[in-house]
Amino acid sequence: MTKKTNPRKDFTQIAFDVFQQAIGEAGPEEELTGKKADSQKGGLKGGKARAEKLTPEERSEIARKAAKARWNAD
Repeated sequence: MTKKTNPRKDFTQIAFDVFQQAIGEAGPEEELTGKKADSQKGGLKGGKARAEKLTPEERSEIARKAAKARWNAD
């Protein structure tokens, strides 16, 4: 017997969720608290802060390496 990876994959449950959202009665989204909230805050500002510290030459080099890896160009 196979194990379901997500118990909410049932079609009727998904249909019910869509219906609830359509009529505006969907439950409130869970707010992050504690360590998860702190981690998310750091993650949201980390990339932007790193990008601001880079020089144009460094950004260009990073982009060049990414393109080379993406297209496997030697």
